[in-house]
Amino acid sequence: MSPAEPMNIDSLRLRLSGLSVYRGVVEQPLPAAFLRLVLTPCPDRYALAAAFAGVFAACAGAGCTENAAAEMEKAVLRDDNPYTRLLAAGKTPPESLERAALMDMAALKELALLDPLQLLAALSPEAAADAPSLPLWQPGEPGPLFSLADDESRRAFLSDYHRRQGCGIYTAYAAFLWEGGMTPIAHADPIRLEDLKGYELPRQKVIENTENFLKGYPASNMLLYGDRGTGKSSTVHAILNRYRSEGLRMLELPKEGLRELPRISEALGNLPLKFIVFIDDLSFDQADDSFGALKAVLEGSLSARPDNLLLYATSNRRHLVRENHSDRQGDEVHAADTMQEQLSLSDRFGITVTFLNPGRAQFYEILDGMAADRKLDISPDALHAAAERWALSRGGRSPRVARQFMDFAQSRLLRGLPLD
Repeated sequence: MSPAEPMNIDSLRLRLSGLSVYRGVVEQPLPAAFLRLVLTPCPDRYALAAAFAGVFAACAGAGCTENAAAEMEKAVLRDDNPYTRLLAAGKTPPESLERAALMDMAALKELALLDPLQLLAALSPEAAADAPSLPLWQPGEPGPLFSLADDESRRAFLSDYHRRQGCGIYTAYAAFLWEGGMTPIAHADPIRLEDLKGYELPRQKVIENTENFLKGYPASNMLLYGDRGTGKSSTVHAILNRYRSEGLRMLELPKEGLRELPRISEALGNLPLKFIVFIDDLSFDQADDSFGALKAVLEGSLSARPDNLLLYATSNRRHLVRENHSDRQGDEVHAADTMQEQLSLSDRFGITVTFLNPGRAQFYEILDGMAADRKLDISPDALHAAAERWALSRGGRSPRVARQFMDFAQSRLLRGLPLD
């Protein structure tokens, strides 16, 4: 709407009051502030000023004072409603539902692109005189959804977007922590596969299995085991970052939550996205019987694991149940059966990938790759010698030790200091 066009504020109020499919959008901070402003009684000058300032405050809180429309569009795309769920599942919504959704969309788009001065004048010509004393946000440029001019284009965009990105919180976040429910991780590890050096063969197994999973081919639960600091967890994190745009999401599950795996499977099984349930540093004590819950989900449970869920676990132990010599000398009549049950847990992962500490040559290759990425001006011989001394003081070579040394070395070189 150009500034010269008169604004039909009553029509906008009616359409916003009648939001149906996307009604949840106006429960989010910025849309809620916009709605309060539009619905504020016109004669109340002070209430109008407060509501106007409330929109600016919501924009400031979201970091969008120069582009309020972008934040409004995010709110629309993140909404979880019957229409977006059908689109995410690749289904065709009923015509009546789609018509209502697109009507809501048109009203929210108009709200997002409102010029604040024009809006203030439409709400109350008398209040327009207060404009110099009120903070002004900028609508900014419309995003890929709000820039579309017709319903057919919006329909096609939303169908493709939700099929790839899901709906609700799954459009905004890729990583979650299970705390009795799905808790989004706002700042997930940004590590990329390209940042990880060495271990190409074991890492390729993880990549291939994940790609099979995403393409709907048979895929297996995976156990990544080996020495500390060899990049097992980083590999899993980097897998998420590479395949997030293809519909992959990850749920980190503490070992204490293993008994809730059936509940998690039920909660995620009906969603259109693919989920990796990630269990880091997995091992059990003899007295810990929670491994039974994991074993049942891996294989043998009456309730099958849903097709859109895999388990990836890391461990420093090939046999996940810790065993002491005294455990073999107990008074259990069928001790061998118990031992076999404990050892069988790791075998229930379809694929086991091993990450062992690198030898000298591989350690140097990892260092050289990191130095090249960081564009460090240092000879390989000097780098290797200093890194060997660093590793010796920290218990041996590993990719983690290499990264820690490179952080140290880069800081020293940037400051013009020697490595030793």
